[in-house]
Formats: sequence, structure tokens, C-alpha cells
Amino acid sequence: MLTVNDEQAIRTAPTAPPSGPNATSATAKTGIESVAVQTRLERMLRIEWLGQMAASLCWIASMLVYGISSGGDWLQLCAASAWLLANIAAIAAAEAA
Repeated sequence: MLTVNDEQAIRTAPTAPPSGPNATSATAKTGIESVAVQTRLERMLRIEWLGQMAASLCWIASMLVYGISSGGDWLQLCAASAWLLANIAAIAAAEAA
């Protein structure tokens, strides 16, 4: 005879994954891929990342608008481009983690 506690334990007991090689592997792959994409998207929508991207893009745009006339201008353009690439790499690293 089941008591109330036994019925509750049965309802909350973990279930086994679907049997068969195709069902388990497909479920695992889908779960892993969706978590990686969700993590990357969440990081891209954070205010810190959006601010960094906006700042680096504005710096690059200002260098192109005002022109590049000296060695210092080229260094600024390289710095702004490196900042942009670092922001992109941070998002790509979120997928691998």
C-alpha cells in the first residue's frame, strides 16, 4: 500500500533518458548546442558588451571620418580594431566554455 509520501516520491523521482542509441545522442547534442547558443546570446545582450562594441566601433568610425594622416592615427586605428576583435573573441570563447 502506498502512502502519501511514497506517491510524492514516485512523482518527483528522476526519469531515465530515452532508450536507444539515436534517442539519447540526439537529445544530448540538442541540449548542449542550445545552451552554448543561449550563453553566447546572453553575453552579447549584456550592457557591458554592447557598450564596449559601441565604443570600439565609434572609435574606428571617427578615425575613418577624420582621416588618417600620421603614424599616430594608424596606431589609434590599430588599437580600436584590436579592441573590436577582443570583444568578438570574448563571445566566441563563450561557445567553447
